[in-house]
Amino acid sequence: MSDTESTVFLEDIDPASSQGAKRKASEIDLHAPSPNAKTKGVVSTTRKTLSQGTLNTFFSSAGAKSSSQLGTKRVKTESGGPATSPGRSINTQQRPKLNSIPFSLSAYQGSLSEGEKDLLRLECECIGLSWLKLLKDEIRKPYFIELKKFLWQAGLKSCSDTPPNLNIYPSAKDVYSWSKTPLGKVKVVIIGQDPYHGAGQAHGLCFSVPVGVRVPPSLVNIYQELKTEYPDFTTPKHGNLTSWANNGVLMLNTCLTVQAGQAGSHSKRGWERFTEKVVEVLDQYGGANLPNGPNGSTSTGAGRGIVFLAWGAWASERVSKLSKSKHLILTSAHPSPYSAEKGFFGNGHFIKANQWLETKYGPEGKVDWCSL
Repeated sequence: MSDTESTVFLEDIDPASSQGAKRKASEIDLHAPSPNAKTKGVVSTTRKTLSQGTLNTFFSSAGAKSSSQLGTKRVKTESGGPATSPGRSINTQQRPKLNSIPFSLSAYQGSLSEGEKDLLRLECECIGLSWLKLLKDEIRKPYFIELKKFLWQAGLKSCSDTPPNLNIYPSAKDVYSWSKTPLGKVKVVIIGQDPYHGAGQAHGLCFSVPVGVRVPPSLVNIYQELKTEYPDFTTPKHGNLTSWANNGVLMLNTCLTVQAGQAGSHSKRGWERFTEKVVEVLDQYGGANLPNGPNGSTSTGAGRGIVFLAWGAWASERVSKLSKSKHLILTSAHPSPYSAEKGFFGNGHFIKANQWLETKYGPEGKVDWCSL
């Protein structure tokens, strides 16, 4: 890193410590009953504007049924990170084919209470439908509703009613940019930690920044490793990795939002648990619509295995429960300037990923890493 660089990104430090942001007063009632509270009313379905009374009633109702709906007991990790669901990769029960799972957005929205319609408007607007049909129940759980209340009071609502100068990144329209990569077309997953917390940097894809923004140090090192593995790669002058996303690479941060200038400020609010569910969905259906492979890998409508790139201890923990016999899980040091020399450089992950994908899915399964 040059002497002139003054910004240190959370992704560039492994492991990173963070402190959650404090809550503020809000137009949404932050003193709504806890998830164990008893139900004390019925949600109004005739309200035209958001009212405190309706939300209070809604959260009481949501909380009353949380304990019976959560199913498997979830245990917090020592670090206070997301809970885990043991054995999620060894479920051998027959799953329905991804494309056969019915979903109607309008019918789903019609099933929401008035409080849910307000708080989940962004999710209904922005989460890709191939993802939403498998995450629709997750986003109605009490922990996610609490997360949305926190974001609502901070000003992050929906694409149409979030202030353009809000000091939360990325912008509302980009929070779920990763879901623009269709679930059935995912080939590779790159796990990040926290969105970049500087103005204009985060746009919903881990390690990526919009064109015109200085390429972050970690991404500089990613480009360097890519050049080593593919000598014909021309290092771009920008850091926008959208073309990877269009080619089946899912770039997922563990936390999806951050307060401006406060690395890790939205950690332990619920994002970790939500993105853990995303990884679970990827385990079940990631790459379900990839082509049949030359080695007899025939499409079944469910996930047959994809590649996970986990750089650094934080990312490695996120994929530790996945089946190594089903997926290719590649781990190494983080590409941060503080750790790249300790095992990221020379890891060969881009070539190894493509070799595995070509063997499993044929030439069409490979990622064109060099087109940026």
